[in-house]
Amino acid sequence: MKRDDLLDLNDVLQHPGRELAVDISTELPEEMDVDLLKPLEGYLEAVSTGNILLITGSFNTRVVLECARCSGPLEVDVDFELDEQFPVEGTPSSLNPQDLARVVSDEPFPLFDGNSLFVEQLLRQALLLSMPMQSLCEFGWEGNCPIAASRSEKATPSYGGRPEFTLLSNLLKSEEPEN
Repeated sequence: MKRDDLLDLNDVLQHPGRELAVDISTELPEEMDVDLLKPLEGYLEAVSTGNILLITGSFNTRVVLECARCSGPLEVDVDFELDEQFPVEGTPSSLNPQDLARVVSDEPFPLFDGNSLFVEQLLRQALLLSMPMQSLCEFGWEGNCPIAASRSEKATPSYGGRPEFTLLSNLLKSEEPEN
């Protein structure tokens, strides 16, 4: 089965020092947690040292996030650099025709199928790690955000709290002696 998101790195692994560079543009169709406004675009470079597979790149996109204060939608530009290293076992076939170099991936989610990289899986991980933890709208934490203000007005009960506590506090008031 041929997959569009698989990048064959076997040639790089069997010939240390050889470099592969590709331009990538993807919508990350399998990703449900991130709303992309434009495709994730950038470049990926791979080179093997014989013992390590080095993958570098630079990517950018625009995503929709939720404001941490008011939960309103925000459009945020996300730029990130890739700098990954994966161990390689075996001897490259260019040095020993009896053996092959293979990527050893110890990731919890597979990033490789043999010597082919699941590009979208790697980019998804890097994108999620690069997104801000708490993005804020233009009002920030201190400003008078109209969305946050309207939500807090709706959330604040007019009776001052839970009704059962109001009844209990009225009981306490009746026991207090009046001056």
